[in-house]
Amino acid sequence: MNQILALREKRAKAWDAAKAFLDSKRGTDGTLSAEDSATYDKMEADVVNLGKEVERLERQAVLDLELNKPTSTAFVGAPDGGNTKKAKTTRGTDEYRNAFNKVLRGKGMTLEVRNALEVGEDSEGGYLAPDEFEAMLIQALTEANLFRSVANVITTGSGDRKIPVVTAEGTASWVDEEGPIGDTDTVFGQATLSAYKLGAMIKVSEELLNDSVFNLEAYLAAEFARRFANAEESAFMIGDGSGKPTGLFHTSGGAGVGVTTASATAPTADELIDLFYSLKAPYRSNARWLLNDATIKVIRKLKDAEGQYLWQPAITAGAPDMLLNRPLLTSAYAPTIAAGARVVAFGDFKYYWVADRQARSFKRLNELYAVNGQVGFLGTQRVDGKLMLAEAVKALVMKA
Repeated sequence: MNQILALREKRAKAWDAAKAFLDSKRGTDGTLSAEDSATYDKMEADVVNLGKEVERLERQAVLDLELNKPTSTAFVGAPDGGNTKKAKTTRGTDEYRNAFNKVLRGKGMTLEVRNALEVGEDSEGGYLAPDEFEAMLIQALTEANLFRSVANVITTGSGDRKIPVVTAEGTASWVDEEGPIGDTDTVFGQATLSAYKLGAMIKVSEELLNDSVFNLEAYLAAEFARRFANAEESAFMIGDGSGKPTGLFHTSGGAGVGVTTASATAPTADELIDLFYSLKAPYRSNARWLLNDATIKVIRKLKDAEGQYLWQPAITAGAPDMLLNRPLLTSAYAPTIAAGARVVAFGDFKYYWVADRQARSFKRLNELYAVNGQVGFLGTQRVDGKLMLAEAVKALVMKA
């Protein structure tokens, strides 16, 4: 933690130095010479690299804490208080976990293993992950896909999940004595969350499977998490809703338009302030910014009317960077600056719902890659995502 704090302080000092250099080297026309521009770009790159190193150390600390937790606290008691018959939905037993690991390593399907896995067998012959493995995978997804940590994540059992949404609210009005009271009703709509299938295949050599030292469970959890997280975040940002979630930046079903810039190449400080106030006040209290790193590089050079930079680096460990005193998130999948593109989102992302359908499932494929001395592992999950209220998040759109 001391190392993280030291790096944050170092980044803050580097940013102050970069700002001072930029102010001192601007000519009368407000531009930099080619040499000064190159120097500033290097100073800014140092700030960016320090920020990425801070993020890496913070993720490492969280993962170290999670992986050092004891794994022998799974619930094993019978839910009815005495009946020893296993419930079909119980996957938190040591017996199930050991059986799951035996299948991963190809130890054979003995009667003992088959009976233990019966509680997790699906209609296609795959096996649901045991509770400990599932929890590790969800943790890794949260760390790799930061948008899950700010969105509203729910779990649905089966079929489409229908969400009631208020599309128009009733109002009160002043009336004369004995005058009629106006009849205005609240209008309700409905949003539907489906369950789109996301899959990944991992091949593992037989040598690794036979190596008792190799932590197969941890490897599969981390690798499946990385692949699922990248695909998820891309869909949550720019998905078109066809066979995948509807992205926050998509023109249909995504954030509402808050501001359209006057330039097709760069936003101004005034336009970001206009975007801030295009969001209704009740949403601003929990609002965050979301944009690409390349867009942040442009915004870092912007100042308000008082000459203060809009972007401020965080100094406290674990705290996000700030833009107009609101937290800032970055995503590699957010659109970059281009004519007509939606490049900045500002709002309360709890109104973006992510629906996970049931548990993730995994299958071991023995024969498909046998000629290469490998075993395949197939992982699937079903998920959907959608912004429930367009007014809860506003987008900055570049001039077409």
